[in-house]
Parts: sequence; C-alpha cells; structure tokens
Amino acid sequence: MSTYSAPLRDMLFTMKEVGELDAVCAQPGFEDCPADLVESILEEAGKFAAGVLDPINRIGDTQGARWSEGGVVRAADGFREAYASFCETGWNGMPASTEFGGQGLPTLVSTAVLEMWKSTNHAFSLCQMLTLGAVEAISHHGSEALKQRYLPAMVEGRWTGTMNITEPQAGSDLSVIRSKAVPEGDHYRISGQKIFITWGEHNLAENIIHLVLARLPDAPAGVKGLSLFLCPKFLVNEDGSLGARNDLLCTSLEHKLGIHGSPTASMSFGDNGGAIGWLVGEPGAGLACMFTMMNHARLNVGLEGLGVSERAYQHARAYALERVQGRTATGSKTIIGHPDVRRMLMDMKARTEAARALAYFCAGQMDRAHGSADDTQRARSQALVELLTPVVKGWCTDNALGIASDGVQVHGGMGFVEETGAAQYLRDARITTIYEGTTGIQANDLIGRKIAREGGKTIKALLSRMDGDARRLLDSHDAAVAQAGQALHGAVHALETAVDWLLAHSAGQPAQCAAGAVPFLRLAGTVIGGWLMARLADAAATQLAAGEGDAAYLRAKVATARHYAAHVLVQAPSLRDTVLHGADTTLALADDQF
Repeated sequence: MSTYSAPLRDMLFTMKEVGELDAVCAQPGFEDCPADLVESILEEAGKFAAGVLDPINRIGDTQGARWSEGGVVRAADGFREAYASFCETGWNGMPASTEFGGQGLPTLVSTAVLEMWKSTNHAFSLCQMLTLGAVEAISHHGSEALKQRYLPAMVEGRWTGTMNITEPQAGSDLSVIRSKAVPEGDHYRISGQKIFITWGEHNLAENIIHLVLARLPDAPAGVKGLSLFLCPKFLVNEDGSLGARNDLLCTSLEHKLGIHGSPTASMSFGDNGGAIGWLVGEPGAGLACMFTMMNHARLNVGLEGLGVSERAYQHARAYALERVQGRTATGSKTIIGHPDVRRMLMDMKARTEAARALAYFCAGQMDRAHGSADDTQRARSQALVELLTPVVKGWCTDNALGIASDGVQVHGGMGFVEETGAAQYLRDARITTIYEGTTGIQANDLIGRKIAREGGKTIKALLSRMDGDARRLLDSHDAAVAQAGQALHGAVHALETAVDWLLAHSAGQPAQCAAGAVPFLRLAGTVIGGWLMARLADAAATQLAAGEGDAAYLRAKVATARHYAAHVLVQAPSLRDTVLHGADTTLALADDQF
C-alpha cells in the first residue's frame, strides 16, 4: 500500500487562483486567517491525515463496523482512538461557528482540509460530515434552547449527528414517509423505521443526535406534511449531563459493497412508547429544514469524489513508479514508461485536479455569498453556489468512478486483488453517485430548479464569463494556454447550445429533457472544470514567465491542463449532441420491451 501525501502545492495554488483565497480572507470575520496560516493548517491536516487516518483505512475496510444483540455497534479497531485524537486536536469543529465553539474558518479552507479526511479515510470522514450537517440544520432552524443545549457538544465532537430520512418503502420519494410524531407537552413521541442511517449507532462518542423526518397527526399527505425532530440517543438533563436512554435502537447494519468502516444503520424509533423528540423549525417545514443539511451533505459527497480520486491516483502512481514489467517505449525501468499507463495516469491527474478546482471554486463562492460587503456580490455568489451544488455532487462523483477504475487498470491483474488496496477505492467510490441524491436526481435538479425555473439567468451569466476568458486565452503568448483557450471556446459554445435547447423544450417536452439530464450534467461539469483548468494554466504560465514559484510544479500544471483540454474537454460536443438528439432512443421502447 502506498502512503498518502497531501497535494499541498496544488491545493494552495487552486485555492488562490480559482477559490479567490485572498479576497475571501479579506472579508469581515476572516482577517485573522492570512495565507501563511492557511498553509500551516493544511500542513498539519496533511500530517494527521497521513499519520492517523490513512493507516486505519484498510482496517476499516477489512474489519468493518460490528453490530451485536441489543443494538450495540463497535467501530473498527483504531477508529475510536483516532476519533478521540481528531476531536482533541480541534479538527472536528474547524468549519463550525465560533458561537458554539468552532473555529469559524472560511469554507474554502475547511473544504481543502475535508478533502484530506475523505481522501485518506472515506468511511471515517462520514461521521464528521453528518455531524456538521446536523449542526448546520439546528443552527439555521432550531430554537435557541436547542442550539444552546446541543450544538457546543456536537461542535466539540463529544456528540455526533445523523440524518434520518429514508424508510423501507420511501427511498427518494419522501412523500410516502410514514414515521409519526405525537405531541406530548413540550416535546413529541416519535415512532417509525429508518434505513441507511450513516453512523446511526457507534461507540465513538457519548451521545448521538438524530434529526428525524416524521408526520404530525393532522399533517397533510405528501412532503408538505413532514416536520423535523431532534431525537437524542440519550436524553439530556438541564445541567447538560446525560440522562436516560431514549426509545430508539439500531436493529442491524447493512452489508455493503464499500465504506465498510462506516456503520450504515437500520433504526427503529418508538418500540416502547415512543422516542422523545423536539421540533426543529416550524410544523410542516421539515423538508425545507432538512435541505439545509442535505445541501451541506451533497457538496461534501462531491468532495468525497475528489478525495477518493486523489487517493486512487496516488496509489496507482506509486505502483507505476515501482512495478517492473516489460520493455517500455520511453526507456523507463518501470511501467510508468508504457505510454498507455502514462495516458491513464495523466487522465486521472487531470480529472482530479479539475474536480478540485470546481469544488474549491464553489467553496470560495460560498464564502463570498455569506461574507462579502457587496450585496450584489453576495447575491451573485449565492446563485452560483445553488447552480453548482448538483454539479459538484454529480460530476465529481461520476468522475471518481472512472478514476478509481483506471487506478485498478494501472495495477493490471494485481489491481483485482484486494491486498493491493486499489479495489477499495473503486468500491468506496461507488456509493458517492448514489447517496444524498443519485446522479439522476442531481441532474434533474440542475436542469429544472437551477436552470429552467429561473430562465437560465445564472448559467447564462457564467457562460458569458467563461466565453470571455476563453477569448482572452486565445491570445496568450504561451502556446499551451492558447490551445486550452481554443478547446474551451468550442466547449463553452457546446454547453450554451445545450442550455438553449433545454430552455426551449423544458415546458413542452419534460421527458425528453429528463432523458438528457445526466449527459447535460456531465457536459456542464466537463466545461466548467475545463474553464477552471485553463485559468490555472494561465496563472501557472504567468508565474513561470515572471520567474516566480515552483517551476517544476507550474510546468506540470500547464501540461496537465493541456491534457485535460485535449482528452476531456473535447468530449463536450458529443455530450451536447446526446442532450439534443439522444432522447428518442432513450424513450423508444415500451416497458415490456426491456
């Protein structure tokens, strides 16, 4: 197994050039976060990721979380100790507000750190992700009493959080959720069954705070009848100490293809009278409240795609540099000299760096949306975040499958052997395109809520910005940058044509538009990723010409962006054509012809 090494140079370069780190850190509240501090944070996070989380990743995969009678769940060996160290060193609460004990750092900075957790130990990182998502939901929608009672311990990591949505009969169709909430004084009695609850039960923390979607007795049918409730594993006394065990139980753990170290629980609420819970937000507003947590999770699942891509690439690169097999065309002694191995590694590297650019760009826009002193900038950035959320989730995870699969291919037959470790990244990546909304759900959200509903306003503005950059890069004195600009110019036109087609047909031909939704999402991610890679190449070439920076890294950055333009961005016209002309064959067969 190779050892993880944080790609600090690329992280910092990408944060600065497309995440707009300097502008973010100049915003009110972030003045104490200069660039040198950011670099130190990333260095320390890299040490923790490589030294603590990466070594137990394989243990989590082979051993997994273990369930026993009575609903007791024990994490894989080393996870409990790693979690204790994780919280003691302050990593758990890093992205959270200072009001409840967090460090209040920019989202852009925490995004880079989170990439490391997800790269080195996907299963472990899910616990923090769900906890901080629950913190977000409670912070935005909970009463002051709930905030004061639960958030400090959750931010500290002494208590973790979960999201309880899915039921056996209600997967993505939340309108058929059956869980019930009956009023009783100042609280409610919750009953029902929930499945696929990530870190729903474990032994890492002293309490688990479940956020549960359920229906009040007089609630209407459908999603408008759902409310959100906070149900702790252990009730909390007035002084903050833990009281009696609540009426909720983990009845089993799922046996999964990957992320074995993360317990995915089936939960039963109210087998003995009803679990005690408290309303979060207004009655009937449960889905809106939960979407605060779901959008947080969707962006972070996209980051999981980036993380597993980076680790699969590093693993394959290390193998290619040490494996001796056959005579190579380039004279190298190991298989990295075979042109096709180099092609796969370059493709993995380019796609991973494009995903990083997209994730960091979105994170920087989140910071601008929340903290810019300019009202227009805040609104513009918020619109971009909403547009990009399904793209980050859908495209980065879609990419991860291909990248992890190529990682297995680089290993050849050894990649199919579990002991080499390459297969785990492919298995772990597989869930990322499914949970928190499948790629199809993200794609329909993108073409419907994010484009058609607003008449394409935000994406048209982004297209104009990308086209302007493409035209500027065409005149670059650097030949590689000019080539990237040429490829970007054609790709932007392809995306614009697809957008126009969707806007023209969304009302009258919804099925045809939906049939091309996933190809459109891939097109959008491919082009936006290509735009950001071209910008990074331009910045790298500029620094090289000025004699600044790490010349070897900068030259590699330009070459990687050029590879992306030549091998990935050129796919944009074919994806456009699939959106425009592919629906007829998709919808051609009757149900019984499949």
